[in-house]
Amino acid sequence: MKNFINEVNIFDILKETQTPSNQSVETIIHKSLELKGLNPAEAALLLNCEDEVILNRIFATARQIKGSIYGNRLVLFAPLYLSNRCINRCLYCGFSQESSNSNQHILSKDEVREETKALIAQGHKRLLLVSAEDQAANIDYLKEVIKTVYETKVGNGAIRRVNVNVAPMEVKDFKTLKSACIGTYQLFQETYHKSTYNKMHLSGPKSDYLKRLHACDDAQTAGIDDVGIGALFGLYDYKFEVLAILLHALHLEERFGVGPHTISIPRIEPAFGSEISNHPPYQVSDRELKKIVAILRLAVPYTGIILSTREKESLRNELFHLGVSQISAGSKTAPGGYSGSGNPPGQFNTSDNRSLTEVVENLATMGFLPSFCTSCYRSGRTGEKFMDLAKPGEIKKLCHPNALLTFEEYLLDHMPKSSQKIKDFLSSELHKIEDPHIRKTTSDYMELLLQGKRDLYL
Repeated sequence: MKNFINEVNIFDILKETQTPSNQSVETIIHKSLELKGLNPAEAALLLNCEDEVILNRIFATARQIKGSIYGNRLVLFAPLYLSNRCINRCLYCGFSQESSNSNQHILSKDEVREETKALIAQGHKRLLLVSAEDQAANIDYLKEVIKTVYETKVGNGAIRRVNVNVAPMEVKDFKTLKSACIGTYQLFQETYHKSTYNKMHLSGPKSDYLKRLHACDDAQTAGIDDVGIGALFGLYDYKFEVLAILLHALHLEERFGVGPHTISIPRIEPAFGSEISNHPPYQVSDRELKKIVAILRLAVPYTGIILSTREKESLRNELFHLGVSQISAGSKTAPGGYSGSGNPPGQFNTSDNRSLTEVVENLATMGFLPSFCTSCYRSGRTGEKFMDLAKPGEIKKLCHPNALLTFEEYLLDHMPKSSQKIKDFLSSELHKIEDPHIRKTTSDYMELLLQGKRDLYL
């Protein structure tokens, strides 16, 4: 396996772009509005900008690009942790063997069902299954878990899309995962800087840098055409990590014709038993995280940028305006956390502990459209088909009405006493749909939702 992350090239690019001129930055900003993305050298020039006026221009452009492609919608999901039993020794993680404790647990089928019921009762439609690496959390276990999640119902509610964040596997096992009807396979490299990676991953299968780096290749080879990548910011220099993410995206684009469906931007948060998590070697400030989100939006405009509840409410509210398109809400990071069936420490600390309803209400108040949509996955708009719509900004013609329908469904089932302000917001969003046929269809579907129909989408 080849290491397609050329570290020497990254360092050379960062050195050559240390003093960006205002003219060069303006040229790059102008180019980004074409929605064709940026190369690593162009992104490096933006990363090296420190002038507040220029940064505000970058932030405003990120807001404009996100609106051009995805509109004002924000997709909501929750992570469902299956196991905290891990055979890896990773210095930053609360699930590491270094942090082993008597509360290690892997969810049974019945416990998975109870966790799913608790999440459905909140109003969730999309889950991200997360598991520590352990022999018991094998492909047969995962397939049974996914089947259980999809089969679980609570009243009108059900989970309609399951994404998966688990350890790399063989291509044959990825094919089995694909057959279980997952949406996106997600895996973070943690850090793309190889010597730092080796220092942070002391033993276990995860200590194999190249195997992890090529996991998304293997997933796509197996037919999983939506993959998600990311880095854990704080392990190494954030500028290096952003350029490495871009190289990873370019590699996937060149090999498979499809870049990453999502990019995640988590920062290290304190974790049980991890000294490094309390004192990250390359602490990323709030200002730097804003730069990361905005520049990724300019550089990879088509991708979904995922923000977790690691960040506090006030910062999340700012980042929503800078390019984020998917967010978790009401998250628990330990197995059994939603149903109360277990009480082990989480993988890391969360900072935004609001309920899903509180987050939804806040989003609508700020003018963002909460979305629980799963229509692309179930309509076959994945991989290249999705990118053909996302890259030119056409996908929002479907995303917007489908987000409206899922928001209306959420209000009916979970916020029946929603304020007049939210009802007015819903009405105004309906009238934003330019195509009269799509607007009429959406309006008709919303009426059917009022009559008790569910799961309607374009």
